[in-house]
Amino acid sequence: MPRRLLLVAAAALLPAVAGCEAGNSAPTLQWHYPTQGAGTVLGKISIRNVFILGAPLGHHLGKGQSASLFFALVNTGPKDQLLSVTAPGAATSVTLPSTTIPVGATPVLLQGPAPEAYLKDLIRPLISGQSVNVTLRFKNAGSVTLAVPVIAQAQYFSSYSPAPSATATTPLRPGSPASKHAKHRRKHKHKKSGSPSPSPSASS
Repeated sequence: MPRRLLLVAAAALLPAVAGCEAGNSAPTLQWHYPTQGAGTVLGKISIRNVFILGAPLGHHLGKGQSASLFFALVNTGPKDQLLSVTAPGAATSVTLPSTTIPVGATPVLLQGPAPEAYLKDLIRPLISGQSVNVTLRFKNAGSVTLAVPVIAQAQYFSSYSPAPSATATTPLRPGSPASKHAKHRRKHKHKKSGSPSPSPSASS
């Protein structure tokens, strides 16, 4: 009887022990970046939520187009400057809001929904789900390269805006106000270019 009671007590304790183990080493307790974007720390500068906005679901950004780039910088150390951002192998250049961006006590929040930075003149098509190597170069902190995800313009990111050239190359939906306006402009331009030039007067 005592042995049987001991076995019953041990069986009752097993779930509790297993629960403690799961609680101590559960995947949810392991550190992971809290957003879909990439992030890292370079010295005293935290680079947060870096991502590239892709095309809507079922589409991709083609060669020669541009792609919106979003990120945030938080500096807890001495003042610094972001000198450049590059995406070698993916884009010819990366356009920033200014030539150099001060990175001081005030966080730099280029988080949209309208893009302030973008990859210009894509060298290859960008498909959502891919990663692009993006290098940020600071005046004092140095450089760091991140594998930045391309996130589809869908769900939460459907309100984010594509880069300027991507907007310009997006076909207009037939019957939309923008389409009608463009048709009116083409018609007006055609009439203007087709009008006869004035003939010289007899006095001339």
